[in-house]
Amino acid sequence: MRAFVRAALEEGGVAREVVEAESGFEALRILPREAFDVAIIDINMPDVNGLELIRFMRSSDKHAATPLLIISSEASARDRERGLGLGANAYLAKPFTAEALTEAVTRLVAEAST
Repeated sequence: MRAFVRAALEEGGVAREVVEAESGFEALRILPREAFDVAIIDINMPDVNGLELIRFMRSSDKHAATPLLIISSEASARDRERGLGLGANAYLAKPFTAEALTEAVTRLVAEAST
């Protein structure tokens, strides 16, 4: 999934640089080092799940305003509401197309810059 997301963002011309984390724990180690234009978070990550990562980012001064896009195979209305309720800006259910991903990221970045 990470390879698909990277390829969609790079080939779609949406991303200058893509930083990947193999797990939620690795994401927590990366986040203090830099700011991001957008974060794409899978709910089902090893170690620290995506919902815990969203809580961390929203409580962090550095990342409180970072646009967050959840991608998940959990597509129920309850899962969507839970993620958005924690502070994610958008939710994309798997499977999704490269076009849907690039459109969502482009919209989030544009909204954040206004």
